[in-house]
Amino acid sequence: MNSIYVDHAATTPTDPRVLEAMRPFFTFHFGNPSSTHRVGTTAREAIEKARSQIASLINAAPEEVYFTSGGTEADNLALKGYALATCAKGRHIIVSSIEHHAVLHSAETLRKLGFEVSILPVDGLGRVDPQDVNRALRKNTILISVMHANNEVGTVQDVAEIGRIAKEAGVILHTDAVQTAGSIPVDVNGLGVDMLSLSAHKFYGPKGVGALYVRKGVKIIPLLDGGIQEHGLRAGTENVPAIIGMGVAAQLSQTEMVSRSTHISKLRDLLIEAILHLDLDITLNGHRYERLPCNVSVCLGKIRYQESLQALNSKSICASSGSACTSHALKPSHVLTAMGILPEKAMSVLRFTFGKDNTETEVERIVEELRNIMKFASMPFQHASIVKEDSKLIQSEEKKIITVDAKGLYCPMPVLKTREMFDSMNIGDTLQVIADDPAAESDLQNWVRFTGQKVISVQRQGAEIRFSIEKVRVIS
Repeated sequence: MNSIYVDHAATTPTDPRVLEAMRPFFTFHFGNPSSTHRVGTTAREAIEKARSQIASLINAAPEEVYFTSGGTEADNLALKGYALATCAKGRHIIVSSIEHHAVLHSAETLRKLGFEVSILPVDGLGRVDPQDVNRALRKNTILISVMHANNEVGTVQDVAEIGRIAKEAGVILHTDAVQTAGSIPVDVNGLGVDMLSLSAHKFYGPKGVGALYVRKGVKIIPLLDGGIQEHGLRAGTENVPAIIGMGVAAQLSQTEMVSRSTHISKLRDLLIEAILHLDLDITLNGHRYERLPCNVSVCLGKIRYQESLQALNSKSICASSGSACTSHALKPSHVLTAMGILPEKAMSVLRFTFGKDNTETEVERIVEELRNIMKFASMPFQHASIVKEDSKLIQSEEKKIITVDAKGLYCPMPVLKTREMFDSMNIGDTLQVIADDPAAESDLQNWVRFTGQKVISVQRQGAEIRFSIEKVRVIS
């Protein structure tokens, strides 16, 4: 069964044309771009070409583009670099509540250094109200940071209006455009931004390289001490092959943006329409139309994302629950929480993000697997019958041993019913699941590991497996 990759907001595969452009700089053109001999100047010229390619993508001047190790470093450099450079003018910063943690944690670090941070709310669709930005401004405000589009729910912000407000107030505006650069038109002048972060691996470039746009005249200080690379703003020998790859990826994204966006947004709309017709409990997260071409974020309502993702993964469908950077956190997303989505519902979120190589056939297969998941999630419990329930005295406290027959049910049904039973069990109770789906053992093992429960025993008799699990912690 061929895998379906629909997690392009986490990362995209490196385009073969990008990889081909990078190859010579690993071997033949290996020079240090700071060297003055021919091998070094060849590398330097290639970097400057890449700088121009990226500048063209966002309508900036090449000398306003500074290479970094990725979007996280670019965000850190923008917030900390500017705040520390201009703290004599003021110590108040404004950020939105749905920013990537690279921005939120940078703001928190600045707070610990004595800066004041205002965090803007969003509405139920994940939108920042530009007037909230206006109301949050103070005489000592020096910086505003609002992302161009959210990585989890896909909502695109009205950064241009925020830029107008910032300019009138004489305040610098930064936007995290990691999800939009290379995907939709990004014009630093049209948006009115003074700093902008982007990352190569979000638009079919290599990982480990990004860039920060800094408008001419905006002063920031470097975070790294060392050499004078990147005009003294980012010390360290440049990652030449990755920078070359980012430049080519930027050029390809600019050339192919319309065709890619048209194709990807069609897949997005097909999936949204199909999913919303599967079950009344399913809701779309984010704005229906003002969203990234690739993004489909939904709350299933009846089933936790751990189980639905495990079920999809068992069918070779690679999706996510949100940001890959926080995928192991066993709590609701800060983005969904800021949007006012209740914790229980937020824990049922799924995110599908399409790329240029996905197909309509793949959308149909995703819908079919989701239909199976929702069908099993809504089944009455007798479809996985309790065949035995014993009690025994353990440390002066009665504990139950419950046996559930899930034979004849294919995955993810055994896991779904295990999760359902665990909600009503007490700490110390044991559940024995009897199943005959070949995937049941690995699915149950993964579920136990993810939720922190304890495997008591695993017994096999032919095609049948008896999987005993002790409840040792409450699943939040």
